This record gives sequence, C-alpha cells and structure tokens, in this order.
Amino acid sequence: MNLIEKRITGKAGAESCEDGIIVEEDFVAVVDGSTSKSPFRLHRQMSNGRYCMTLVVDCIRQLAADADSQLFCQQATDAVRAAYVRSEADMHRLAQHPTERMAASAAIYSRTQQEVWLVGDCQCMVDGRLYENPKPYEELIAEMRSAYIRLQLQQGRAIADFQEHDDGRNFILPVLIDSCQYQNQTFAVIDGFPIPTDKVRVIDVGQARELVLATDGYPFLKPTLAQSEEALASLLRDDPLCIHRFKATKGMMNGRCSFDDRSYIRLQLRS
Repeated sequence: MNLIEKRITGKAGAESCEDGIIVEEDFVAVVDGSTSKSPFRLHRQMSNGRYCMTLVVDCIRQLAADADSQLFCQQATDAVRAAYVRSEADMHRLAQHPTERMAASAAIYSRTQQEVWLVGDCQCMVDGRLYENPKPYEELIAEMRSAYIRLQLQQGRAIADFQEHDDGRNFILPVLIDSCQYQNQTFAVIDGFPIPTDKVRVIDVGQARELVLATDGYPFLKPTLAQSEEALASLLRDDPLCIHRFKATKGMMNGRCSFDDRSYIRLQLRS
C-alpha cells in the first residue's frame, strides 16, 4: 500500500475543520464530523462535529489490525458514548433528541480485511468506480432548499444575499432536524448510539489496484485529486449556492472557500 496523494481543506480554515484523515499501517480513513443543528456543545473549544471526528480518528488509531466493520462500529460507538459520560451529558435526553448528539461519518480502508467500510455519508472510488452511501432523505431536502432559493431569486433577491445569510438553509432546518430522528435507524452514523450494521456499506477491494477515499465535500469525485478539485472549483464558479448542478443543504458562504470541509486520499494498493 502506497500513499499517492492526500488533501484536507476546511471550508473556513484548518482550526474549525470537521474533517480528518488518518493513515496507519493497517487502516486508512477519512472522517467527516457532522455540522451541528443544535446550539448544544459538548466540548468548550470544539464544535460537536470536530470533537466527534477527533474521537473517531483516535478510535481507528487504536483499532486491532484484524478488526472487522462490526467491531469498528462498536468501538467507535463506545468512544463517543464515553465522551458523553465524561461531559456528564443527559443520556436520556440524547436518546430522545438526536440533534443534540455529536456525529460523524467515515470511509475506512482495512488492509487486513481488504475492505472499505462506508459508515454514513462518505464515498470512495475503487479502480475508478464510484461507491456512495448517501442519507436517504438528503436529496429531497436539498431540492426543497434549491426550490426556495430559486423562487426568491426570481422575485428579485441577489445571490450575494444568500451568501451572507442562507435563508434557504433556515427554511429547511426544521426538516433537517426531523430527519435526525431516523439516524441509526434508516441510515448509519457514528453518534454514540448503536449503529445498524446492515446500513454500513462494505466494499471488497481485494483485487483492486487503486483506491480513493473522500468525504462528501467533493460533490463530483474523480480518480485524481487535481480532477476532483477542478470539478469542485467549476461548481463553485457556476453555482456557489449549490442549487442547480449540485443541490445541497448548504452553499458557499462569504469568506469561505467551499460549501463544506473536504478530505481526499488516494492509495495504490498493488502494482
């Protein structure tokens, strides 16, 4: 296994970036901390998404070389739950209000198992073939935001207005919050509560030569970093609000370099 290239870019800078990359002898992964939909914060100096990302990265670093996807899910869940306990969080309230949990998704390559595990909304390419694991309701919610903003633009508002205050995001926020009730039921996420392993996508890469792991900050994943960056740059030039070519639940705000944090890593598995 050889590292060809990697990159991590925070939409608003490195200090607040909720994405992470880990490269170890037995595991390589990208981890995407989820944007919080609640003002509740577990760590004084980090957003819930960034905190959860650091916990998952540490969990992967300590994972036994022969661990399978089910063991990873259990240990990642335990790590996040232990952080709740340390913070003296109200576990009953977290069980009833998933929006107050911290959460993360991850794409993990296991050298021993010769597999990629997609836990939540991350993606990979295996010899140029794309694999995704999207949240089941996100496309519909993104369409709602797109329709709202497009209507506002037709009525005379400017694109710049929505890059200062994303009223489209505010419009869909109640639906986004409602959709959280289904996490770890209809879709998997690392949030300190049991992960339904049938919602984890496991991909056999035993015969593959090249592998790309990426977070969903790359809307058009390509076989190389340069190609993926150019596809993103083209989108942001043409559609910074992410309402036409690529419909998302948020757009690129003023002072930011993209609509989301992004991580990319490309590996040669065999010659």
